[in-house]
Amino acid sequence: MSSFAFPEPPAAVAPTPLAEVDRKVARVAENKDRWLAIDLPARVRYLRACLEGVARVAEAWVADGCRRKGIDPGDTLEGEEWLAGPMTTTRNLRLFADALSHGGAPPLPGRHTRPDGQEVVRVFPAGLQDKLMFGGITADVWIEPGKPASQGRIYRERGTKGKVALVLGAGNVSSIPPMDVLTKLFVEDEVVVLKMNPVNADVGPHLERAFASLIDDGFLAIVYGGADVGAHLSSHPSIDTLHVTGSDRTYDAIVWGTDRDEVARRKASGDRKNTRPFTAELGCVTPVLVTPGAWTEAELEYQARHVAAMVAQNASFNCNAAKVLVLAEGWAQRAVFLRKVEEKLRATPARKAYYPGAQQRYGAFLERYPQAQPLGPRTDDVVPWTLIPDVPANKGEYGLTNEAFCGLLSIVTLPAGDAGEFLEQGVEFANETAWGTLSATLLIDDGTAKARAAELDRALAALRFGGIGVNVWPGLIYGLVVTPWGAFPGHTPEDIQSGAGWVHNSYMLDHPQKSVVRAPFVIKPTPAWFADHKTLRDLGRRLTSFEQTAGWGRLVGVALAALRG
Repeated sequence: MSSFAFPEPPAAVAPTPLAEVDRKVARVAENKDRWLAIDLPARVRYLRACLEGVARVAEAWVADGCRRKGIDPGDTLEGEEWLAGPMTTTRNLRLFADALSHGGAPPLPGRHTRPDGQEVVRVFPAGLQDKLMFGGITADVWIEPGKPASQGRIYRERGTKGKVALVLGAGNVSSIPPMDVLTKLFVEDEVVVLKMNPVNADVGPHLERAFASLIDDGFLAIVYGGADVGAHLSSHPSIDTLHVTGSDRTYDAIVWGTDRDEVARRKASGDRKNTRPFTAELGCVTPVLVTPGAWTEAELEYQARHVAAMVAQNASFNCNAAKVLVLAEGWAQRAVFLRKVEEKLRATPARKAYYPGAQQRYGAFLERYPQAQPLGPRTDDVVPWTLIPDVPANKGEYGLTNEAFCGLLSIVTLPAGDAGEFLEQGVEFANETAWGTLSATLLIDDGTAKARAAELDRALAALRFGGIGVNVWPGLIYGLVVTPWGAFPGHTPEDIQSGAGWVHNSYMLDHPQKSVVRAPFVIKPTPAWFADHKTLRDLGRRLTSFEQTAGWGRLVGVALAALRG
């Protein structure tokens, strides 16, 4: 199964005429070999120029995002747009500049070898500032079994023939297009044509100004338009590779075609319509596995807020939004926890359903699940937060194989009696029943984690997801940037699911298998992705400023904003 199709909205920026598209492609293609000759110091200068460029456009970038998403000027939720746009992009630029200053192989904070021989590298925290800003949070990258934890292949094995990458930008999170571009340029050594998504095409002009040095020198071009422009570019003779963050249906349309019979025939024979190398990040029905334990009242309250935040952040238009809450039948606190999750979502203000097709996708789920419980009124502009209780844990189940991409949360109960049984059953469910391999969350209290340490380790080893958050929303894996972001390796073009390849990856690891971020059971102060964060606007601004020029003075400002949240 797959995610839904996404209708195109009216254009916020006029489509680029195809003749102009061709001229831009030709100019980038002319410079693809020259890019390979740009040395590391010059690449660092490009990155620093882009850093300064993002700082100049950040205010207008955020203002456009708020307008698009129905966030009032000065509202606390403005902070989401700072964090998901300029801040994350700025962090990516800064970390890539640092990586290239170390020859494409920045020193790793740590590494170890598991008993089975698999390499694991620690990528966070990297120093005292990281430890102070994210107390108790660690991030490890597991390397593909049998492969080394090597870094910066393109800077060890410089190519001689350049490539032009087409990046089809995502429409939901405004840092995705620029960060995909940066990965192609600085990790994969390819010049880029970026086609903005019609949903957030208004970000394009800001990126044109911020990334002007790369555009002026012919290493990047930005174009606008809908599916027609995308189709033209995808089959353009000067395009060598493709990348998309979006729907697997978009991927299939490019690789296999749009006619159902043709697609079936081509997939059966392996006859791809488009044979270019194609990396992709295509979403997931993200499970939240709630390991049973003896939780305190404060822990129940906190984790209910946490689950609500995983649903509500960015109005739930995230590929890593919580979509399936997985519980143990034998957990004595299950009913209490579900009641608290409902209370927290009900208390979370409704958000504008800005992403195209949300109402249609929501309606399709309601038709399938009459037991669905909307937690607020539905209007033309609002899809209410909605719980769907008693979803069967069956392979092929509609709610477990279709990414709703709106504020729906399915509830699944497994017949587990204790933590050990749940870890085993939960991993099997996540791997075999929930669609996709992009992201998963595992909640487990500190006492249970200690008592079940060996079973927890086996569960983390067995989970086939590119990003796993232990007591933390996988959105942090995206935002840290040091952690590679993408699907678990191994999907074929015939069954692409959550995609193939990696983005971000600021340590430039050659063979990542998955990122595992672990956090305390209760994170303090309130995490930035919580919907009820009181000072999110101030925190988002201060974090963006900090990432621009990290320093102890700015860290104090970040800490003060965070503590008031």
